[in-house]
Amino acid sequence: MIPLKDMTPRRSVPVMTLLLIAANLIVFLHQISLSPAQADAFVRLYGLVPAKLNLAMAGRHYSFADALIPLFTCMFLHGGWLHIIGNMWFLWIFGAKVEDRMGAVIYLIFYLVCGIASGATQLIFSWGSSIPSIGASGAISAVLGAYVVFFPSSRILTLIPLFIIWFTWQIPAIVFIGLWFLVQFVSGIGSLNNPRAANLGGVAWWAHVGGFLMGMLLARLMKPIGQRKIYE
Repeated sequence: MIPLKDMTPRRSVPVMTLLLIAANLIVFLHQISLSPAQADAFVRLYGLVPAKLNLAMAGRHYSFADALIPLFTCMFLHGGWLHIIGNMWFLWIFGAKVEDRMGAVIYLIFYLVCGIASGATQLIFSWGSSIPSIGASGAISAVLGAYVVFFPSSRILTLIPLFIIWFTWQIPAIVFIGLWFLVQFVSGIGSLNNPRAANLGGVAWWAHVGGFLMGMLLARLMKPIGQRKIYE
């Protein structure tokens, strides 16, 4: 299922969402301008590599700053055009409305805090892996978590491919995002049954799960405040 449009009208221009998309695109354009060796070194320096924390704790090769600063920087790196296009599309569809609800500054803080929390979750579940985790999807998962708290009855215009037939359908947000989260959680559980998964790379399922749950939690805490601003 591919989301095409959030059917709930916005009240403001999503300036911070656009700036976040621009920041991700700028970093990605820098990545693809590098030679393969330079790009690999760049990702290993700024991507989240769980093994670095192991070595830092043992006092070998890396400092704690080397191991933990990538919790922030990794969310601005991407592995290819499909990776960044998919992430930025989801950020635009769902982030614009969440920013509209939170306000630009709170939304930015929320996005960064949840991005770091999602990286920490992935670090725990892939402990000791030498494969860098990169991408904004953990932070964007938090945006989905906030969206489903704030706008559960909103409808998402969705493109649904069914074999050779493709059609659109307006799906309630709670259904669309609920199915999305179920896939992330089940896939994460499946990765635990594969002892080699941490060293094979691929999708950071637990970053998605951790980011989503953190986003829901913070949105739940903020929801009464937002309601008072609207109705008072």
